[in-house]
Amino acid sequence: MVNRIYMDHAGTTPMRTEVLDAMLPYLTEKFGNASTIYSYGREAKKALEDSREKVAELIGANAKEIYFTSGGTEADNWALRGVAAANVKKGKHIITSSIEHHAVLHTCQALERQGFKITFLPVDQYGLVDVQHVVNAITDETIMVSIMHANNEIGTIQPIKEIGQAIKDKKPDIIFHTDAVQTVGKIQVDVNDLGVDLLSMSAHKIYGPKGVGALYIRRGTKILPYMTGGAQESNRRAGTENIPGIVGFGKAAELAKSELEEQYEKLIVLRDKLIKGIMEIPYTRLNGHPTLRLPHNVNVSFEFIEGESLLLNLDMKGICASSGSACTSGSLDPSHVLLAIGLPHEIAHGSLRLTLGRDNSEQDVDYVLEVLPGIVNKLREMSPLFEMRKEQPKNV
Repeated sequence: MVNRIYMDHAGTTPMRTEVLDAMLPYLTEKFGNASTIYSYGREAKKALEDSREKVAELIGANAKEIYFTSGGTEADNWALRGVAAANVKKGKHIITSSIEHHAVLHTCQALERQGFKITFLPVDQYGLVDVQHVVNAITDETIMVSIMHANNEIGTIQPIKEIGQAIKDKKPDIIFHTDAVQTVGKIQVDVNDLGVDLLSMSAHKIYGPKGVGALYIRRGTKILPYMTGGAQESNRRAGTENIPGIVGFGKAAELAKSELEEQYEKLIVLRDKLIKGIMEIPYTRLNGHPTLRLPHNVNVSFEFIEGESLLLNLDMKGICASSGSACTSGSLDPSHVLLAIGLPHEIAHGSLRLTLGRDNSEQDVDYVLEVLPGIVNKLREMSPLFEMRKEQPKNV
């Protein structure tokens, strides 16, 4: 039986044993509803607030500014729709980038159909948003800017601090949101240093459970609830709290904070070794910024091959990888991110994303570098265009 090597941690992460252990009591004997006042409820309420503290500490926030959601997608939706609804009298213009996660892009498109004007900023060849482009796009009608902290596909880290400062200098009342689902727990994230008003995060990207996330809302930010009903989450997000999931998120956040520096240094070494080895394969392009990128992200494009075939061949060798974001794996269209950084359709289709995690080893990287060139060569031999390009420069 082939050993399985998991390298799709940007898609999801395996839940840690410590996280499951923390959750189990709240799935069994500690089953109370946090809104009740008897002992079961008080027990659940304490667990809820303790977890809120742990998540807040991970991003340098006050616990009262953390609101639990069902995940990063809901947090993004809440940020955009909530701000739009609360500030519509001030203006109907929102600025975002062309490479955001679909949770932001599709929500912006929905708001556009409701009469809001959305500016989708371009990015450069590395996927970076130009700070000056943000400033130039601001008008008297602008109520919000939403730029992701780091891209989920190519790993490029955006200059969020500089963008935040530029926004406040130009129009201080603009609300600034960042989707930090890919960065929280991976690199240092401090909401006050970044200067953001809203920040989205998700538990299952940091070895926590699926189905739980959070939205950081800076005190004083004008935003309406996305979920209405009961008085949970300080009257801002209705619905009985998912206490087991939230406890798991809290434990995952606590572990991520304590191990962040150690994991960062480990992953950087593995990432760079993987990139160096892969770039020795002819006709290969590294996607994303060479240095301003997430410590665990490798995204490359191979000319003359198709991503789905590459993934299937890697899977047969026991390697779990991605050809884009997990949310678009069922789509035949090339990645909107790769198209935005200037890749032609045929090269964008041949992309591979390998995202490392805490359990990956140097031996895992060596194995990928051992089998990947042969798979690429085999697939290229099936391409009628390959022979025509053999004599051209080998790396884009």
